[in-house]
Amino acid sequence: MILIDTHCHLDDSAFDPDREEVLARARMAGVGTLILPGVEPEGIPRVLALAERYRGLYAAVGIHPHVASTFSPQILAQLRAWARHPRVVAIGEIGLDFYRDRSPRPVQREAFRAQLELAGELGLPVIIHEREAHEAIMQELERWIAARPGARGVLHAFSGDPGMARIAVAWGFFLGIGGPLTYPRAEGLWAAVRAVGLDGLVLETDAPYLPPQPYRGRRNEPAYLRDVAEALAQLLGLPVAHIAQQTTANACRLFRIPQGPEGDPVRSLLRDP
Repeated sequence: MILIDTHCHLDDSAFDPDREEVLARARMAGVGTLILPGVEPEGIPRVLALAERYRGLYAAVGIHPHVASTFSPQILAQLRAWARHPRVVAIGEIGLDFYRDRSPRPVQREAFRAQLELAGELGLPVIIHEREAHEAIMQELERWIAARPGARGVLHAFSGDPGMARIAVAWGFFLGIGGPLTYPRAEGLWAAVRAVGLDGLVLETDAPYLPPQPYRGRRNEPAYLRDVAEALAQLLGLPVAHIAQQTTANACRLFRIPQGPEGDPVRSLLRDP
């Protein structure tokens, strides 16, 4: 069983003491590929360095809405250069966060639009962060998709309703499903997942954040993606092997990660590329 963690902050300092062991546990759990999103200019070089070091790691580059106030033409130029790195498969984590509002909302929108345009220019998918901004994020994406036929991406840590889920998947987006699926009062998320079915989903951990229910209060890590796959299998009434096969195929298609021996890094996650 091969799983792809489409959103893991392996560069986070929480993993500094045991990053190699975390990767070893991921491999043992069947997690063969990790996508590491960049979130700020200072951290993106660390993400790229990890993706260069391990065959099973890929990177995304972007400016998170929390730090959208740092966005500038110079940062955009740097993102364009980083995005041409051969291990970069997406622009992200980008989006809107109206819950914490750490950057002014107009500034968030400006940075978001500029990065959507960059993704369209480079032909890359986007990894979208959205919190308490359902309507605004869909407005921005609808505008972008209308101007960029074939645009695609993932709504990370999806928290919308079934209607939003159906629209996003109809646009060619995937829903990023992680630890919250396992929480005991996640009826809204369960309904959204059922509304789109397996063809519209990819799996993620958001490690070290949002651990599955058995690990609440502890550091999340990519090995726990198996718990998410098992919870999804139970919810949809499907074998967990089928969940793994389809979500892996979805992720490979979205991020253009090769399948087969070159794209099956379970046996080589800890080896140099």
